[in-house]
Amino acid sequence: MKSLRELYRIGRGPSSSHTMGPRFAAEQYLSKHPEATRFRVTLYGSLAATGKGHLTDWAINQVLGEDRTEIVWLPDVVLPFHPNGMKFEVTDGDGTAHDPWTVFSVGGGALAEEGVNRLETPEVYELDCLSDIQEWCRQRGKTYWEYVEEREGTGIWDYLAQVWEVMKDAVERGIEHEGVLPGCLRLRRKAPDYYIKAMGYGSNLQTRGLVFSYALAVSEENASGGLIVTAPTCGASGVVPAVLYHIQKSRKFPDKRIYHALATAGLIGNIAKSRASISGAEAGCQAEVGVACAMAAAAANYIFGGSLATIEYSAEMGLEHHLGMTCDPVCGLVQIPCIERNAHAAARALDANIYAMYADGIHRISFDKTVEVMKETGHDLPSLYRETSEGGLAKEYAQSDL
Repeated sequence: MKSLRELYRIGRGPSSSHTMGPRFAAEQYLSKHPEATRFRVTLYGSLAATGKGHLTDWAINQVLGEDRTEIVWLPDVVLPFHPNGMKFEVTDGDGTAHDPWTVFSVGGGALAEEGVNRLETPEVYELDCLSDIQEWCRQRGKTYWEYVEEREGTGIWDYLAQVWEVMKDAVERGIEHEGVLPGCLRLRRKAPDYYIKAMGYGSNLQTRGLVFSYALAVSEENASGGLIVTAPTCGASGVVPAVLYHIQKSRKFPDKRIYHALATAGLIGNIAKSRASISGAEAGCQAEVGVACAMAAAAANYIFGGSLATIEYSAEMGLEHHLGMTCDPVCGLVQIPCIERNAHAAARALDANIYAMYADGIHRISFDKTVEVMKETGHDLPSLYRETSEGGLAKEYAQSDL
């Protein structure tokens, strides 16, 4: 598995696979052809189907230059390796193309080429099953975060400190930021209202309201192109920050424990990314919000003193109960149903933590098995339910013109 630095990527939304990934690819291609005067970028499959709503063209043009870049949209052409394919070319004045480079945005801002696992980055973790990592920890009397430190080195804590600062800033900007999100839906921001209303309730209802508001805050910042952290993706970036921000604010846990929780959550996300997918275009929203819920549940369970077993159970539960969730963004925007799903997943993560604690971690279905099933389920989902905006809620919205 790769470093957590590749899972927790700091960047601007609204989509890690449709905005961050294409931007990173454009930067790499430009570095190879700094003197080129014309470019052609062909977008395939899901990347083309919802690219305009996800600002894919904007992200590429920001790097290559709108005045010298031709973008070709081919939503009906799906390359075999991954639905989010793109081809970069340098072109002459007569349109002749040179040095074609086909690359895929595989989720979380990561890039891959067919036949290559990932681009130019080393493997950091020798184990990629939670059961194996759990056994490694058990034999040595260590925690999951200590396994992260063992593989990443102590420098990972400085990076996670930076990640946490960006996450907190996104929450705090979002609960203060009123107005309408960009795009044809003209969706009003809800986080400020949820935050104010929550403050008027008793402690039990207030907890839920605050968690909702924090998740909405980050997700709305993401939808407006704000600075966020992929956890594991832009579309699911509100879940982990909401849970950790609420826990720290209400329980006064020190930053160091939050960093350890982020490391614990990162292992969960990394396993899903390595063994299955965190791409909505490849496996539906279960791979984004479902994995984010698993990450947040594991983080919460660690913070509250959970064992290796209860942390694993929390993660399993967070993912299991999102199996089969479709990715059907209305108008191709990371807004409906994405933003609301982040809020519900954050609350579900806290519930998974509590449930696992009561059960002492004893359960039948492992997290590793659930990841395997998520991958199979994602492959079985028809393409219209995998980020193409051709089915589900996206289709119904277009038909009813609500």
